[in-house]
Amino acid sequence: MARHRDEVPEEEDQEMEEELVTLQFDEPLSWRAGRPIATGELLRRLEKLSKELVDMDQETVDKESLNGVAKELASHNLLAHREAGVKAFAAACLVDILKLCAPEAPFTPKQLKEIFSLFVNTILPALWDPTNAYNTQHKYVLTSLAEVKSILLINDVSNAEELLLQLFSSFFDGISGSSKATSGEQVAKDVEFHMTDILVTLVEESPSLPPAVLDVIMAQFLRAAPPGGHKEKADSNGKQTTLLPKEEPEAYIMAKTVCNSCPEKMARYVGQYFSEVIMDVSGNGGHTNGHKDDDDSDDEDAAATGPSESDFKELRKAHQLLRELWRAAPAVLPNVIPQVDAELSADNVQLRLLATETLGDMISGIGAAGPPPSPVLDPAAYPPLKLNDETPDHPATSILTTPISPLSFAQTHSQAFHNFVGRKNDKSPLIRAAWTTAAGYIISTSAGNIGLSREDESVFVNGLRDKLNDNDEKVRLAAVKAIETFSFRDIVTKLAAIGGVNKEGSVLFTLTDRCRDKRPSVRVEAMALLGKLWAVGSGELAAGQEAVISALSGIPSRIFNTFYANDLELNVLLERVVFECLVPLSFPPPPKAKASKPTNGNSQSQSAPDLSYDQDRIRAERILLLVKDLDSNAKRAFNALQARQPQFSKVLENLVRQCDAFNGGNPEGNEDRIKQNLKKTIQYLCQFLPDPVKVEADLHNFANWHDRRCYQLIKFAVSAESDFKTMHRAVKEFVKRVQGSPKPHMLDTLLPLLYRSAYIMFNKSHLSAYMDCSKSDKDGLGAAAQEITTEISQNNPDLFKTHVGQLCKDLVDGAPSSDQTNETVMVEALKACSSYSKRYPKELPDDRKFVQALMSYALNGQPAKAAKYAVNVMMARKDDKSMVSATDLLQRVMKDWSYDSPHFLTKLAAVSQLELVASKVTADANDEIIDMVLENVLLKVRTDAKDSDPEWVADSELDEECQIKCWALKLVVNRLRGTQDLEEVKELAKPVFKLLRTLLKQQGELCKVKDTPKHHKARLRLLAGQLFLKLCTSKHFEELFSPTDFNQLAFLTQDQSAMVRRLFIEKLQKYLVQNKLRPRFYTMIFLTAFEPDISFKNQIETWIRSRARFYRDAKQNVMESTMGRLISLLAHHPDYGTEVDDLIDHARYLLYYISNIVAETNFGVIFKYAERVKQTRDGIDPSKSENLYVVSDLAQSILRKWQDKKNWSFQAYSGKVGLPIGLYTALPSHNVAQEIAEKQYLPEGLDEQLDDLLRSMDKKKKRKSVDERAEGQPIQKKVRTAAPKAAAKVKTPKAPKPPSKKSSKAAKAPKPKKVAASSSSAADSADRRRSGRSRKNSSYIERDSSEDDEDMLEGVAEWDYYDEEGKMIEDDDSSELSEPEEEAEPASEEDNAEAPGGSQEDSELSDIEEDEEEAPPSSPPKTNGRKGKAAASPPTSKTKSLVSRPAAKTSATKGKSPAASKAKAKPAPKTRAPSTRTTRSRKVVETQDEDSDSE
Repeated sequence: MARHRDEVPEEEDQEMEEELVTLQFDEPLSWRAGRPIATGELLRRLEKLSKELVDMDQETVDKESLNGVAKELASHNLLAHREAGVKAFAAACLVDILKLCAPEAPFTPKQLKEIFSLFVNTILPALWDPTNAYNTQHKYVLTSLAEVKSILLINDVSNAEELLLQLFSSFFDGISGSSKATSGEQVAKDVEFHMTDILVTLVEESPSLPPAVLDVIMAQFLRAAPPGGHKEKADSNGKQTTLLPKEEPEAYIMAKTVCNSCPEKMARYVGQYFSEVIMDVSGNGGHTNGHKDDDDSDDEDAAATGPSESDFKELRKAHQLLRELWRAAPAVLPNVIPQVDAELSADNVQLRLLATETLGDMISGIGAAGPPPSPVLDPAAYPPLKLNDETPDHPATSILTTPISPLSFAQTHSQAFHNFVGRKNDKSPLIRAAWTTAAGYIISTSAGNIGLSREDESVFVNGLRDKLNDNDEKVRLAAVKAIETFSFRDIVTKLAAIGGVNKEGSVLFTLTDRCRDKRPSVRVEAMALLGKLWAVGSGELAAGQEAVISALSGIPSRIFNTFYANDLELNVLLERVVFECLVPLSFPPPPKAKASKPTNGNSQSQSAPDLSYDQDRIRAERILLLVKDLDSNAKRAFNALQARQPQFSKVLENLVRQCDAFNGGNPEGNEDRIKQNLKKTIQYLCQFLPDPVKVEADLHNFANWHDRRCYQLIKFAVSAESDFKTMHRAVKEFVKRVQGSPKPHMLDTLLPLLYRSAYIMFNKSHLSAYMDCSKSDKDGLGAAAQEITTEISQNNPDLFKTHVGQLCKDLVDGAPSSDQTNETVMVEALKACSSYSKRYPKELPDDRKFVQALMSYALNGQPAKAAKYAVNVMMARKDDKSMVSATDLLQRVMKDWSYDSPHFLTKLAAVSQLELVASKVTADANDEIIDMVLENVLLKVRTDAKDSDPEWVADSELDEECQIKCWALKLVVNRLRGTQDLEEVKELAKPVFKLLRTLLKQQGELCKVKDTPKHHKARLRLLAGQLFLKLCTSKHFEELFSPTDFNQLAFLTQDQSAMVRRLFIEKLQKYLVQNKLRPRFYTMIFLTAFEPDISFKNQIETWIRSRARFYRDAKQNVMESTMGRLISLLAHHPDYGTEVDDLIDHARYLLYYISNIVAETNFGVIFKYAERVKQTRDGIDPSKSENLYVVSDLAQSILRKWQDKKNWSFQAYSGKVGLPIGLYTALPSHNVAQEIAEKQYLPEGLDEQLDDLLRSMDKKKKRKSVDERAEGQPIQKKVRTAAPKAAAKVKTPKAPKPPSKKSSKAAKAPKPKKVAASSSSAADSADRRRSGRSRKNSSYIERDSSEDDEDMLEGVAEWDYYDEEGKMIEDDDSSELSEPEEEAEPASEEDNAEAPGGSQEDSELSDIEEDEEEAPPSSPPKTNGRKGKAAASPPTSKTKSLVSRPAAKTSATKGKSPAASKAKAKPAPKTRAPSTRTTRSRKVVETQDEDSDSE
């Protein structure tokens, strides 16, 4: 019904007067004082009146007849009657009067006020109780006020503001609490509808809205906030939402309807509302919008003069309201957004932060309730998530936390959106972090589920990537946490759209870089997130889903490559991520019982386990998938972690024994010995974990706790006999017991030790699944299964005990014959048996059938290395029967010992191995064997050489002739290695050394009448170099290795073939890490200064720095003494020349050494080695003595300049240094020595060139910083270290130089493309632990220490490391790898019994100082780093603050240097040498024949 009627024309009005209906009700409703109408009677009259009024029509009623009733109805007696019914009927009659008399009300202003007071205060609030007896009248009043819109008359009363406030408050509060009414009955929806209609009418038709009423409307939107008021986003993310309703509150909906129904008016009101709040608060500091008058004042000043905390509290509340308004009614905010946009440019940091957070949430559609809960990434879930699966709702999901953006913010407020995007480069890290968090939500929610344009999404994705590289840890952490808000599908489809983990520059690639972040908080979050992502996606990875493979398959490699950072804390994190995220101990969960059908009428179903659910198989396949996804470096790290597990299990068992003997502090027996043994064991373990002080305290607390059940649980966990379930239950119970102990913090130390010691990855429960996969190649996991099987056979042969029988049976069944080849998988099985036979030779079958199968492999196996493994297994027992088998094998081979005979390659490999392990068997046939090998194989060329021949051919493509030549060369060397008589060895060594020497000198050419193909020559010279190294691992061969041969071999590091260089250097590194070569071989590494493969060179540099730190921690001057040998090597380099340009090249070699080795602490001793050279003559060629002096002066000059550059104080080394006699001889007289010492051998002009060289390195470093910024990548120099600027590293420019013509045979291949001698500062040990990989640039550019600290990247991990079996495992001096292999458990009585073996091994590989012309008493490198303690490096070394003082020689009066003084106290650690070397001495002989596997 219309509220306003159009005026009827006068003539028409006259016609209708006759038809007007007059009110018939004539009973009194008022009374005189003291004579009231009875309530019942009054109710009857009012009801009668109400019924009559209801039937009247506004157009036909006689309004004059209503005046009397209207006056009586408006009387105070009725309006204030104590009976609710009277008031209810009176109100119903009143609304009818208002309806009939509209538009004019027949009431005085006072009466009108009382009437609306009745409506607002009594009638309408009574609607919240639907059970009220007069609810019908109450609803009638509400309906009439809404439909007739007579509610607008409220604006005419005197206290309209109060009534309006009461009305709005009553409606909002009432509708919110109606569901909680005492009656429990819900208010009808029509009541809610009419109330909303009344509010909309008042807002739309009223000339103005009181501020207090607007406050009430706005307050309804804050009902979406979590209980307890505003919470920070971090707190509400997934936690507070559990308290939120699942639907929007009724009052919230009512307020939303009001705003959306009157957008224009509400926009004006809301604009004024926020203007007052924002301007009042931001203007409190005297600066509009927080802008400061003084542009030079800093942020702290702004904070001091800006709004107070109470003001900010109001402002935060207003911004919280803004978030919800954007979700509910964005049309009311056009005047507010510009004000928030202005805050983005405020000088006050808190204002900018608030504006950034608010706009970010508005774009994302996040309201006052906070962001949606992060999706759950459960790595232990099975079956794993599929990409197309719907993301399951989070338990805490609420409509209030569901991102909703009714409008596209980017389109409706483009300027504010653009300004918000610009905040990603704000100078304040707080704001950059807030922007990063917002960007994550914007992408993950698709801007509140309304969608983003491709351009905008790309901006935010790239911004998120850039923030992962921000120089502030808070921003990087925010970026990682932002990615955690993405669902699995969003990560694959949105973040990985531009590239996955393996694509440089992508978000996920950058995220993996954070695994090596300097800050623990960042790397923990990043690595755990990546581990969960891979685990969740493992199902799709196994299924071959291309998008998931592209996005996530590289995650395991990047995680395991952190192993090479040599950071103890990072290693602990790596293990936690592996065992809690990648392959959690709880994966897969126990099978869910299936309900079986009821039988025999029994309605109760019984549960039975699913027999097809094989937990061991599922877990084994997850591990195989993990290994399959690893690259070569990560695989070596993975194998290293597993290889050390048996060692750690012994250590932990030893700890348990010591704790048990300690008896909680009351030992029985020899108390001092027991306490000392426990202390040694604990100190030993301290070196493998960060914070040794805490580790020691935790382990002592564990010993004092003396919980015998925990001891038993540890034994279960580290026992090879425990299946996976037993081990897992033991670990769970152990964790629970420790957490309930008096000192639960012990778990921080005990759990990492348990992870390292328990049979988790390689468990006997999984072995059968591994072996089945290796045969069936299920899902392409066969290769990974073979690798794991081999690793287990070598490092955990105990696990094979229950399966070796099946393995041997498979070998017999798959044995080849003369006309049938074996399967490739059999080679790995043979290799596994070969490794197992070394440890348990008696446990392999020796029946005729098995021996014949081995014979078949030795004669017909493919590839040829199958014959090698077969011979090893055959000879494992070393008894008469095995000798008979070897003789039989040799006879069969020699029956048709010709090049063209069938399977000649296999026969050659078999004979080669027989020469090594059964030299007595081959003794009589050696002449015939060697004659064939030399005359018909090595000295003949059957394949024509072509100009088009490649430089290098992969192993899989290598032709048979080249393979035969390689095995022939191995045979010649194996004959020498297998000979037992030392005198005979010396005679046989001469021709063998000559053969290898010729191959090196002639670049792999042996034939005099025909050219050998290039790829054959590359293989032969590489093999010659590797065999030289292998021979030099034995003392009696190393003594025959002359300095000339040494130099010739060293030049192989500069071979023209990149693969020859790489494989030779990796083999050299392997033997050096294993301490199989004497330290003089470190000299060869420094010829890689011109290595053109930048990534490989970076790896080498990192390896050098790591080894330098290793020896420095061991208090041994091994790398320092290399300076003397390096000078000799450079003096005899074929590119040596006295021209300035030639010497600048040599300066690059020396800079390469200096930048990686020299620190302030060892500067004096290295300088002394350089000086000492001028006191000798050349021992190789006396005529080249002057070359030595030139290089010596060059080294001294560079060292002085380096000292000046670093601002180091010079302390002269007071001890004596000796030089190797083979390289140097004494001078004839003192006069000659004096003359040489006084003469300056460097040509004029060189000094300026050296200065330019150092300056050019600095310029290139600066250029790199600019280049990185230009490419949109933040500079890698993220976090500044404590070292001063003077400690920044130098880098050399790439100076192209044509190859030298002095020696075509040993010329450096890289010369045409020489690169800078790059390095990172060796000033403090922390820097040397960092990666040396550079990004984006194709050329290598030096980093300084802060860059190394920040940029720990995968490039570190691209060389081979090996375990004690000769297998590739370990990085340089990683304590976790080296120590368990080279050091037995401390305080273990069993180890001490084998001390003589260790001592002998140590003496065979003593340092170069044994050859020196004078043995300096204070020189520490006597033991060559073979003490067990040397194998472990501390977690971090304290950064050394470099003193800025001018370089000056300090006289000896200052006392001995720290190195010299510490050398005096050196003998103590030698007591560890026997026990540490015993484990190696037992295995060196066993494994040396396996060392060529990789060849």
